[in-house]
Amino acid sequence: MDKQFEHEWQTPQADGSTIFRTCAWSPPGDHPVGCGVELHVKDGKLIHVEGDETHPITQGRLCPRCLALKDYTYDPKRIIYPMKRDPEKRGQADAWEQITWDEAFAIIEEKVGDIEKKYGREAILVFGGTGREACMFYYPLAFSSLNTPNLCYAQSGWACYGPRASVADYILGAGYPELDTGYFPDRMDDPRYKLTEVAVCWGKMPLWSNGDGFFGHSLIDMMKRGTKIICIDPRVTWLGSRKGNMTLQLKPGTDAALAMGILNVIINEDLYDHDFVGNWCYGFEELAERVNEYPLELVEKITWVPAEDIRTAARMMAKANPMCILWGLAIDQNKNGVQAGHAILSIQAITGNIDVPGGLTVGDPSVRLGRWVTDSRMYLSDELWAKRIGVDKWPAFAATMASTHPDETLETLETGQPYEVKMAWINSSNFLSATCADQNQRWYKALLPMEYTIASDLYMNPTIEGLADLFLPMSTFAEHDGFVIPYYMSNNVWLGCMAKAFSVGDTKSDLEICWEVGRRVTPHSNWPKYNNTDEWLNEQLEGEPLLPFTWDEFKEMGMYFPPMTYKKYEKGMLRNDGQPGFNTVTGKFELYSVLYDAWGEDPMPYYEEPTYTQVSKSELAEEYPLMATSGARVSAFFHSEHRQIAKLRALNPDPLVEINPVTAQKYGIEDGDWVQVYNMFGQGNWRAVVTPTIDERTIHCQHGWWFPEDEGSAPNLYGVFKANFNLLVPHFNVGNLGFGCPAKGIMANIRKVESIEDRNEQNYKQIPPVLVDSHGWIK
Repeated sequence: MDKQFEHEWQTPQADGSTIFRTCAWSPPGDHPVGCGVELHVKDGKLIHVEGDETHPITQGRLCPRCLALKDYTYDPKRIIYPMKRDPEKRGQADAWEQITWDEAFAIIEEKVGDIEKKYGREAILVFGGTGREACMFYYPLAFSSLNTPNLCYAQSGWACYGPRASVADYILGAGYPELDTGYFPDRMDDPRYKLTEVAVCWGKMPLWSNGDGFFGHSLIDMMKRGTKIICIDPRVTWLGSRKGNMTLQLKPGTDAALAMGILNVIINEDLYDHDFVGNWCYGFEELAERVNEYPLELVEKITWVPAEDIRTAARMMAKANPMCILWGLAIDQNKNGVQAGHAILSIQAITGNIDVPGGLTVGDPSVRLGRWVTDSRMYLSDELWAKRIGVDKWPAFAATMASTHPDETLETLETGQPYEVKMAWINSSNFLSATCADQNQRWYKALLPMEYTIASDLYMNPTIEGLADLFLPMSTFAEHDGFVIPYYMSNNVWLGCMAKAFSVGDTKSDLEICWEVGRRVTPHSNWPKYNNTDEWLNEQLEGEPLLPFTWDEFKEMGMYFPPMTYKKYEKGMLRNDGQPGFNTVTGKFELYSVLYDAWGEDPMPYYEEPTYTQVSKSELAEEYPLMATSGARVSAFFHSEHRQIAKLRALNPDPLVEINPVTAQKYGIEDGDWVQVYNMFGQGNWRAVVTPTIDERTIHCQHGWWFPEDEGSAPNLYGVFKANFNLLVPHFNVGNLGFGCPAKGIMANIRKVESIEDRNEQNYKQIPPVLVDSHGWIK
């Protein structure tokens, strides 16, 4: 076993305070990076936050959200006691009343029992988001606590992480792989590690997003040691603008074409790794034939990236030893994203950079902490599991995702087919304002008729205000015990400890809520066997042979690095039968996917023009000449969180749209003007940032906006529909396997307006009547 990181969990100070060292997941913070924090606590109250310089990953560096933990924790708008509201007063901000947890759990027991008696447990629908432990716990909340098969991530095409993880599972037989930054206690100084020569940030800006477990500032550490960065993005980012780095500024949504062009260069210039391809890849000859359909002249026309830049980047990737591609939401939020992901992983594979030092790491299946996510499925009968909404229509989706299909779920809510849903639980998900619900006015209308809706969160938000009847207040990461698991257990490179340092009011964690609800409403589940959550935490550790410690011992350790082995495919460590190779149908990395073929999909990657562009909808090109994209992170907020925290809001007071100076001049727009962005589906208003870092044909709108200072009651709901990019994104524009949506690239137009309140309903005159009703609501 490697020598592990050790520290003192609690350190008393001369002034009577105590420093607690712990790891942050969220809320607030990143997801799930496990940033090391030092919490200065005195008389049971948090008084100061610093980065933990002894933390081997983050080394004392924190984003503004963690640094603002004190403000987030004690803001008077935070809800720290359970509340209820009469369902007849749903949407009224002044109708809430404080209750106790016993009253809240009694209501849940009563409502679940009533729903079960009248309709069956399948009539309960659980919603979850991505940025908190809820993304791990809303599965057991649904499956084992509430005993319903229906849990939903509301974004069309499940277009966040799910597509990436599924593509990796289909063709690689493992969880989503990530850039190796030295997963050892001494990280890049470990002799087993090799510095990445070229790192490609493909539709991902890790410095701001720190997505899914990857600490973005690791790239800065690598750049200091000599790593070069290639950024593939419609925007020129800070990373891409650094000296020695390179940016391929592509048309939004054309990632698959660019990847095929890069493969064309690598294969036809004989720059691929013959040994890895010959021994470990399936379908190379077919791929070599397919890439010839993508000559660089055609790829340049599709993507707007000059052919010579594509060739230069491809050679850099192929000749680097090692090389790694980090790919993010730009691939997930793309109807053609499954194919783009397949092509990107194929670049990684044919250059021999899979599971090698400094390349893409592949998770060791021997460490499965977090298995409660999948194991909770056992408490559902086969009859109930078969009622999961929508998966019968999407076999590929059903093979890897344990949730309902989100687009089918919305249509079920609207039509009552194949059965009606009567109760909802909104678990840490503000889907009316965040990225995770396209056409969110439809979701709002569809969920209003619920007989009862429960929400668990830390603050009121538009989704809860508009739809919920019971509010369960949650704790921050600093107020409860738990694990930080990067990559949601699919690539276990290290494990972080969240150790409770203080408490505020009467709040509970996801785990505590699951335990209490499960014990009360589903006695045949596993929850009644635990007397407290510490017993549950200890059991998770006891079930893992590579985690030789108890919960109390882990709190003292703070972090743990499981043994790291490279080239596991050579050692029989990836397949269930113990044989060398990958855990796929062929036992190899599948450049030609056998599963895709079985599902009736093209077994090799290909490019398909997005549905709503000036090329595919040429008849609308004059009306909507720009490509609008969204979703780039900022350091002040995590999606729709933190708008009510004054210190963070001051960093980004208004919703912003980035516009090239040439485009701005054409439309008579100056920096700081209010701008309306609109298309055939909807509209919203943003404040202009005129910048040369975006192409003249593209605009970028910030996402996740709502306004806590506005009127909360319906229909305003804190101004949630004023600057809401999801109103411009259609429902059910998914790929052939059920994944993807056009949130990263859709045709639009802009005009200058006087204020954020200017709705300009005349824009809707150009919209076919079938798309909206008399109130402008999307049908």
